[in-house]
Amino acid sequence: MTALDELPISRRAALRGGGALIVSFAITPLAIAQQPGASGGPPRLPGSLRTAPMLDSWIRIDSDNRITLFTGKSELGQGIKTALLQLAAEQLGVAPGAITLVTSDTARTPNEGYTSGSQSMPNSGTAIWNAAAQVREILISLAAARLSLSATELKAEGGAIVASDGRRLSFGELVAGDVLHVRAQPVSNLKDPRSHTIVGRSLPRIDIPAKVTGGVAYVHDLRLDGMVHARVVRPPSYGARLAGIDVAAVETMPGVQKVVRDGNFLAVIADREFSAVKAMEALAAAARWEEQGNLPDQAEFYSWLKQQPKRTITIKDEHADAAPAAKTLQAEYLRPYMMHGSIGPSCAVAQYVDENLTVWSHAQGMFPLRHAVAELTKLPEERVRCIHMEGAGCYGHNGADDAAADAAYLAVAYPGVPVRVQWTRDQEHQWEPYGSAMAMDAKASLDGAGRIVDWDYTIWSDTHSMRPGGAGATLVGQSIATPFPIPPPQPGTQPAGFADRNIVPLYKIPNLRLIYNFVPHQRIRVSALRSLGAYANVFAIESFMDELAAAADIDPIEFRLKHLDDQRAIDVIKLAAEKFGWRVDAKLPAGRAYGFAFARYKNNLETYCAVAVELDVEHETGRVRLIRAVAAADSGEAVNPDGIKLQIAGGIIQSASWTLNEAVAFDHTRILSRDWSSYPILRFPDVFNDIEVHVIDRPGQPFLGTGEASQGPSAAAIANALANATGHRLRELPFTRGRIKAAIGV
Repeated sequence: MTALDELPISRRAALRGGGALIVSFAITPLAIAQQPGASGGPPRLPGSLRTAPMLDSWIRIDSDNRITLFTGKSELGQGIKTALLQLAAEQLGVAPGAITLVTSDTARTPNEGYTSGSQSMPNSGTAIWNAAAQVREILISLAAARLSLSATELKAEGGAIVASDGRRLSFGELVAGDVLHVRAQPVSNLKDPRSHTIVGRSLPRIDIPAKVTGGVAYVHDLRLDGMVHARVVRPPSYGARLAGIDVAAVETMPGVQKVVRDGNFLAVIADREFSAVKAMEALAAAARWEEQGNLPDQAEFYSWLKQQPKRTITIKDEHADAAPAAKTLQAEYLRPYMMHGSIGPSCAVAQYVDENLTVWSHAQGMFPLRHAVAELTKLPEERVRCIHMEGAGCYGHNGADDAAADAAYLAVAYPGVPVRVQWTRDQEHQWEPYGSAMAMDAKASLDGAGRIVDWDYTIWSDTHSMRPGGAGATLVGQSIATPFPIPPPQPGTQPAGFADRNIVPLYKIPNLRLIYNFVPHQRIRVSALRSLGAYANVFAIESFMDELAAAADIDPIEFRLKHLDDQRAIDVIKLAAEKFGWRVDAKLPAGRAYGFAFARYKNNLETYCAVAVELDVEHETGRVRLIRAVAAADSGEAVNPDGIKLQIAGGIIQSASWTLNEAVAFDHTRILSRDWSSYPILRFPDVFNDIEVHVIDRPGQPFLGTGEASQGPSAAAIANALANATGHRLRELPFTRGRIKAAIGV
């Protein structure tokens, strides 16, 4: 493969070439798509159609009947490729295999920003769903005119418009000219859910075969003609300055093509990967660094966090009449810095030819990455192309953007051939942006009937997103002799929020006070980690709900239902409890217990999820044995039920690892978690013996994002089960064996 195989193609030029129909669309839930605008005007376009409204930006149909679907979202392992194909295939009346899908590519696809926040289905899914339906109706209209028939006598089937009398016109026969260069409409003639034959079925994921057969599945697998290999020497700590280095010996090492130094940025380019690794090691040994040593004391970190300068943001302050308080509880919950811990360290390939730069990357936003790379290399954006390829682990802002910026910078320094940058394990651990630490204080009162009458909840945390919008968000941009300014951290805004994501309980509470203390300078590099603040907030809220239920002497599930009036939430909770076999009077062996938790991700925007777990605690060792988990989820209309189940189950496993094992360690100068020994993750023998996920399908309802729905409830369910198993409530994550033993006095 060469870079020329992926030359950009102009959509308009393709149309002028004859025999091509291109349709472009974006996405929001149908309920939103069919609502009037903010001023009470006509309905808004669905999802990303609002920013890319022309149909011929999203679907291409060639005269030979080939159908190409475009999305600005990326496959990250969540199975989005398969689901999006199902959506288009259902509305167009073709098999999913008849459609070619192109994901996030700045030369070919719409700009849908980042693939994040569980927004692929609500945004791209809804857009494709509506766009494909509108394309179908346009094709039917064209065929009706050609055949002198009513549109009601025609249907889309097998890549053609078929008449009731048997006559048919292929899609390709109908697409001459710019017939689909029209604006999308806010309301589409969607198929009746009862007629669906593709949506609602668990089709095999199209991204899996290459991953299990040794194919080119990841950017790590990409091999381009003439490709060279680069490695970067990272500083030993944040803020370290390269005080001196002699590169002469490295420049003469076998295979070395070039040593690049610019300020604190130091890298080597070689003909083979092994040569690059050996040269990197030699450069690292020759480098002299001056370190700063200004990290906080980890042993006193949460006290330090609460004492830092902050901006206090009131999320809610609501008051209503309520019965007098009979009992008041308060508790503090703590979350450490956490890693993405991607199994495959970050990688990227870039090539600079004829003043045009192409970057292949597993970052989650190709268009934002293009902006950052253009600024870094001082190239016009139109001369930079970013193409997404999958990476071996992500869900958040890990080192992918930094590796892409490294490759882009080095490709410009060594033009003409592709330059591959591969990070090492210790670089990934030390330099990826972590999920932000958080402290959460909860206080609530119960009346005499066991109802919550007031709720006071305060959090302290840094930003939870520093994704590249410019070169200053990348490591190389911060390291060169004339660095780009680091963008100021931002707190995010409701209803999605950053640290305050899911800070609002879904429960009915008359008096509610929610405060976010935004602490913007924690000195440790942070950014988006899957679910952002929702993981910690749901952990704290749902742990506290169990504590309140115990104080009221009410079963925790009954206690939750007593405070809910959202029927879909009630349905999810009851289904999870039923399938789990929840019993208040269950007789379990010593050390074994159940735990339960629930949340709707982003409070009112995404999937409802309830999780029940059974676990066993070895008192002598503090080891937690995860026995089983049962979850129920409501994601609106279920496009691929197995995809939903896998996302929920994957979130449960990842959350179990976070909750029981994971915390970044550091001293006053350096990050100490640099490998899997110093940052342990859940191993295969330690996962749940059994995980069941039950999906509530709601045909015709908006698609709800699923990928981040189960992390918070899983953490709280484990915390609640631990409290029930040991008789002691743990409130500081992670629940390591040492902390469990200390709690139970072993």
